[in-house]
Amino acid sequence: MKKRKLIEAPLGYWEEKSYMLAIPKNEEYKLTKQDIERISKIENVKVKDTNFSTEGFLTVKLEYEDEDYEVGIFPGPVSVPGYYLNKNFLFKEEEIDAILSAKSSVTIFMEFKKDVKKAYHLQLKIAVALVPDLLAVLDESAERVLPAKWVILQAQSKVLPSSRDMFVVQAIEGKDGKVWLHTHGLCRCHTTELEILDSTKENSQNHYNLLSTYAMFLLDKTEPFDPRTESAYIGRLVTGYPIVATCRSWTEGILEYEKLSLGNLDDRQDGHNSQTSVVFLYTSEEEEKSGTLNKISIYDDLWGDNPLFFFSDEETERMKALAMERFDTVKKLFKEKENEILIKIGLPFKDSDGFEHIWFELMEIKGDKFRAKLTQEPYDIDDIHTGDERWFELKDVTDWIIYTRDFAVNPSNIYLVEE
Repeated sequence: MKKRKLIEAPLGYWEEKSYMLAIPKNEEYKLTKQDIERISKIENVKVKDTNFSTEGFLTVKLEYEDEDYEVGIFPGPVSVPGYYLNKNFLFKEEEIDAILSAKSSVTIFMEFKKDVKKAYHLQLKIAVALVPDLLAVLDESAERVLPAKWVILQAQSKVLPSSRDMFVVQAIEGKDGKVWLHTHGLCRCHTTELEILDSTKENSQNHYNLLSTYAMFLLDKTEPFDPRTESAYIGRLVTGYPIVATCRSWTEGILEYEKLSLGNLDDRQDGHNSQTSVVFLYTSEEEEKSGTLNKISIYDDLWGDNPLFFFSDEETERMKALAMERFDTVKKLFKEKENEILIKIGLPFKDSDGFEHIWFELMEIKGDKFRAKLTQEPYDIDDIHTGDERWFELKDVTDWIIYTRDFAVNPSNIYLVEE
């Protein structure tokens, strides 16, 4: 591609602020002044000012956990695109039919402040407060639909949502087998959307995991970080090669490709042309210092069966807190003997700080204690081996997964088995 000056488009309204549409089961739902009272009853919310226009548009200024927000709320029509469904969520057929047939909604929009996960959590809480008979929430900024049960469970939880909940990775496959991976939902979080160009069907899953991990890294980062000038060590290959990611604005990034069947200028006429960045890799410290960019495909023959991607300490602690908060689901489904349940335990290192998080099979539960059998050989702990059994307590749990006849249940998707 001949190099020429390309320009980023301005952010769309759904990128500048977070837009969610709460879809009620009752098509006759109307916004009233009583909705303000329901918002004020949300824990840690203090309503400071409201403006209810004659057109039915509600503006609420509120304080939530020491941050001020201005939330816009208005009723209106909705038409849910079919491809917004099934983005990391499972829906029953009757749910899908009802969502696609829905005609009305309540739009909730707000600017995220510094703590974006807290702001996202608040927006879900407002949706539940406004629409008690919730059918679903259309997260317009992330281009996906959230199941009502998932939204309600999140709103009720003391644990913040995961950064993984706040964006979607879309994969567009061309006739030539090429795949274009790109995110939606990151711009509202004060960072850039991410994309991988010229992926292939064979490598798209590893590229998907890389893109998701990098996006989570950006959202979990607590100190200032510019992904277009800095790099992130987010994982390593089975061969030991580090996965060090960086990115460049799409206006620069696509110039690194001679020919693109997807993600080219024609595909950016009506979107994917604002604050979005192409991901590249550094394979050595020398490349990082010189700014030598490598396409993701440089590792396509080296991924192996199980490349290791890193979670932030914050995400690890969040996962542990959620696993403990929702452990009653494990107790309930353990009674159904056909279910296989794995518990991840943090085993302390013998000669250093930290833990090795490793999977055990649940064998028995007695009160607040449980017996479990190790399913894999540890890397750095030599006093326990595959097949060994030990008793643990709830505080030892860092994650869990339940394999039922129909699907796998984890702390994030217990809505699948909730009545």
